[in-house]
Amino acid sequence: NAFNAVVGIVLNGSFHCTQVFGKRWISRKLGGNVLNIVTTYAAANCGSGFVVPSACAKAGVLAMTTSLAVEWAKYHIRLNAIAPGPFPTEGAWSRLMPSKQFEDHAKDKHPMKRFGKHEELANLAAFLISDMAEYINGECVVIDGAQWLRGAGEFNDLLLLPEAAWEQMETAREKKN
Repeated sequence: NAFNAVVGIVLNGSFHCTQVFGKRWISRKLGGNVLNIVTTYAAANCGSGFVVPSACAKAGVLAMTTSLAVEWAKYHIRLNAIAPGPFPTEGAWSRLMPSKQFEDHAKDKHPMKRFGKHEELANLAAFLISDMAEYINGECVVIDGAQWLRGAGEFNDLLLLPEAAWEQMETAREKKN
């Protein structure tokens, strides 16, 4: 079924690849660097509606990343993860953004009013695997233009209010004081 397929590819595949490289690096005393890609709802430990298989699998990948970062640090092997927010891809976008109207609504709700650019994700990945980040280990870096933070507060939809509504609320507040 779909759940087992996603978990099999994402979680089991990540685990087996990491184990193969890790064992080789350890036996040859090489050191190494593993960079996993998860997602914001895995990084926040809360999941998300409509993506249960992905949420479970990527949360597992993140747990593996942080666990092995501790275990393998003594071998000079670093493990980190990136949790991207919305970055348009043909596969995911066609399933998760069912219409141009839905995509426009998602973009309008985004604090930066745009989605991520692939080169921004690539630049972060290049930094995390570089020698400039050699002391970064066991981290999950969120790259989403503050989208997750915007959705974290219950009053964040106030951002959608037009200026006239803000003025009306300010006038009402002033009258009470």
